[in-house]
Amino acid sequence: MDDIVKQALAKWPNVPDCYGWLGLDARGHWYLRDDAVQAAGAFPHSKGTLLQHDKLLAFIARNYEHDDQGQWFFQNGPQRVYVELEATPWVWRLQPQDLSVVSHTGREALVRRCLLDEQGRVYLETDLGLGLVHTLDVALAAEAVTDGRWTPEDVQAKDLPARYGYVCSPRARSQAGASQSS
Repeated sequence: MDDIVKQALAKWPNVPDCYGWLGLDARGHWYLRDDAVQAAGAFPHSKGTLLQHDKLLAFIARNYEHDDQGQWFFQNGPQRVYVELEATPWVWRLQPQDLSVVSHTGREALVRRCLLDEQGRVYLETDLGLGLVHTLDVALAAEAVTDGRWTPEDVQAKDLPARYGYVCSPRARSQAGASQSS
């Protein structure tokens, strides 16, 4: 986490969390979701504006974390901006020269297990957690399977969040909690 973010947390410790305003799609792209986009529907049906500013993307990548309940967020100064996930908290890019794995945030990961869902999507369980292999890299994943580096295990996509402890929609979870407490 950036030092400036840590300083902001210390200075303003009680800033309310933000839900629904940031989405991560299955290709590792970040989307800003204003009130109108959120009113139009849940992520990824209603995505919002693709973020393309390199410095903002790097800032988000450096400050991307998860809480104890498996909800992923971007720590924006003193405020947690919870992320709506289309698929998984990580999107993996495979490096053609050595089939190493790098996340959508630029972090390197070590593969522990390869998974294949009912729709043919490839996931990798790594030391960082579970992520979806980017669609452009599925051929490289197939090469790793053919070479015997990875042996895919069959999974059901709907079971992955519970199995790997992540929440796809912190916004829906917070709204469900709010309606139960009232």
